[in-house]
Amino acid sequence: MEVLILSCGTGGGHNAAAEALREECERRGDRAVFMDPYALRSDRAARLVSGTYVSLVQKTPRLFGVAYTLGELVRRLPWRSPVYFVNRRAAQAMERFLAQHHFDAVLMPHLFPAEIMTCLKNRGVPLPKTIFVATDYTCIPFTEETDCDAYVIPHPDLLVEFERRGIPREKLYPLGIPVRRAFRQELSRTDARKALGLDPEETYLLVSGGSMGAGVLKRAVRELYRQFGVSAHLIVICGTNRRLYRSLAKKYGSSIILLQTTDKMALYLSACDLYLTKPGGLSTTEAAVVGLPLAALRPIPGCETKNAQFFTSHQFAVSLSQIRSGVDPDLWSGMARQQRENILPDSAERICDLAHRLVESGPTQATP
Repeated sequence: MEVLILSCGTGGGHNAAAEALREECERRGDRAVFMDPYALRSDRAARLVSGTYVSLVQKTPRLFGVAYTLGELVRRLPWRSPVYFVNRRAAQAMERFLAQHHFDAVLMPHLFPAEIMTCLKNRGVPLPKTIFVATDYTCIPFTEETDCDAYVIPHPDLLVEFERRGIPREKLYPLGIPVRRAFRQELSRTDARKALGLDPEETYLLVSGGSMGAGVLKRAVRELYRQFGVSAHLIVICGTNRRLYRSLAKKYGSSIILLQTTDKMALYLSACDLYLTKPGGLSTTEAAVVGLPLAALRPIPGCETKNAQFFTSHQFAVSLSQIRSGVDPDLWSGMARQQRENILPDSAERICDLAHRLVESGPTQATP
């Protein structure tokens, strides 16, 4: 099967899900092409989209929250959103690309490519099978104005929300959020610590603000260092936020383990006793697949607020205030049990199986 995987750099989670899908496609012998659809217009356009988003989230997260709230209001109006019309400008380049390359299915762990493909479908362009993969535990604004063959959502409890937003029930598949196979390895904490050069007898708290180092990471580190500075080691991952990295390095020096980006995230999750992170859809899912106790830092307003609410209400995670009250072993074990029973570790395989079934069912009918 020939698969096109489309995602954008507006946060690392979308691309991480795309990488998990590509990994699974290639593992089973399918040919997979992963690309940013804006790169078809120019690399500058792709950088502009991702750079604008990252800058907004890192520097003015409250403004991002305002934009998300406006999106919730606009989605109530009886016409298409500005997001659709902006993405329509990229549709022509995508149409040329699809005319020159054959694909059986398009997997999209990002809303923007789904909008682009919807524009083409509305113009009557013949398309491969299209599958939107939600990477947050909510139906984000404007998902309902896309027209894909299938919508993969993270959990069955979200079926009602997506259906209420206008997605047909027969197109909804609660197959989870795809994570790479590295997060599914049954690696003991001792072996993971050995691989990372960490002391097998110490306590380690992993703190992250996602790929962008966003959120209230500096404040969280300060509070955690004050509470656990002697009894536990802090491992802080700053992502692409160089300003944050320099600030923490200046204040704490070698008293904390400070990283920028890492390709060993699965190892760190397996090695640590607790993970404190802003509640991105991918970061929380990766921790749940590993089975690591999880605490949600203050979310970036918007879909992360929904992720935090979903995880805490389902007892997949706890709030930071519960950590301040002390470590409760019963709470940890109950959280791990809930994660095992509710978070699908093999989502990537299930999505690829779905793609094969849809392709075998016959061609997509273009909208006149």
